Parts: sequence; structure tokens; C-alpha cells
Amino acid sequence: MTSVDEPARSGARTRDAARTRAEILDVATREFARAGYDGARVDEIAARTRTTKRMIYYYFGGKERLFTAVLERAYGVIREAEQRLDVDHLDPVAAIRRLAELTFDHHEEHPDFIRLVSIENIHEAEHIASSETLARMGSPTLDVIRRILAEGRRSGLFTADADAVDLHAMISSFCFFRVANRHTFGALFGRDLVDPARRAHYRTMLGDMVIAYLTAERAQD
Repeated sequence: MTSVDEPARSGARTRDAARTRAEILDVATREFARAGYDGARVDEIAARTRTTKRMIYYYFGGKERLFTAVLERAYGVIREAEQRLDVDHLDPVAAIRRLAELTFDHHEEHPDFIRLVSIENIHEAEHIASSETLARMGSPTLDVIRRILAEGRRSGLFTADADAVDLHAMISSFCFFRVANRHTFGALFGRDLVDPARRAHYRTMLGDMVIAYLTAERAQD
């Protein structure tokens, strides 16, 4: 009987541990996004979960490693979405537009991700730099962009000798700014960048800007 019951108990413990870790990460994500790295408190995170501060330290080893784990999971979400993106059946113009829309949709749907990245930039990416997980993760988007750019140039649709990293930065900057600067931009200019009524406008505008850059005639030196 023991040999039959033990694996079941072991499996249950594994599932419970996974649920506990996920719950801690959920709460920690919200708390770090709300209060920043310096302002967040492990005591407060523990109080908002069904676990204890001691268990948080057991699973993550402290506040710094907990924040790193939060970043790893947050970046993992968009990397997984990038890996699932299928644009091989599209022409280069439609493909690059679809890729831009993926970033647009993700950043809008994950405002905590935007806050976490902003916080990590305040800390000069010290947690990302120390994470082997993030170092291995890379960005599947860059490989996709390179393939799209190569096909666009071969077909004559793209005239710009664009760099994949530059293009990724161009797309990300618009999507990031729209969410991160929503409140300051609205206070200064009286326009809500994430107003649902203007969502389709901005989503199309992003694609139009990227395509315009890739198809613009360049002055010869």
C-alpha cells in the first residue's frame, strides 16, 4: 500500500508547490508593479497569499531573487507568444504588420509588464543581467524579423536596409510609450492613448509607420 500511495502523495506535493509558487509570483508581480522594487515588501506579499514569508524565502531565496523570478516569468509570456507566431504564409508586408500587432496587443494587455520593465531600467537591468534564464531566452522575434526582412528585400517590397534589432526597438518603443506614458501624455495633451475608441487607429498607425520606414526611398550619399 505504501508503494502505491507514496507517488500520489509526491505528485500532490509537486502540484501544491507549483500552485504556491504561481500564487506567490502572481501577487509579487502586482506588488512590485505597484510599489517598485524598493517599495515592495516581502511581508506584504506573504500577507496577500496563502503562504508565509518563510515559505517565500524557501521557494525564492529572498526579495532580489523573487523580483528576478517575476521578471523571468513576465518576459517568458511574450517570448512564448512570439514563438507561437506563424507568419510564414504571409507576404512580408502583412507579416511585419502582424508582428507589430502582436507586440501592441501584448503590451496593452500586460500593463504590469510595462511597469516592471520601467522599474528594472531604474535599476540599470541588474536583475536581468544576473539571470541565466533571461540570457538564454533571447528574443524569437529577432529571428522572425530577420526572415521577413530578407524576404521583403528579395521580393523588392522593402527598400530599406533595416536592422532587425532597430526594427524591434522601433515597434517596442511605440507600444511601450503608449502604455507607460498614458497618464502623463493625457495630462499634458488631453488624449488617452489607450482609449478603446482609438485602439484600432493606433494599432493600424503602428503598422503603417513600420511599413513606411521599410518601403521609403533613401537618399543616396
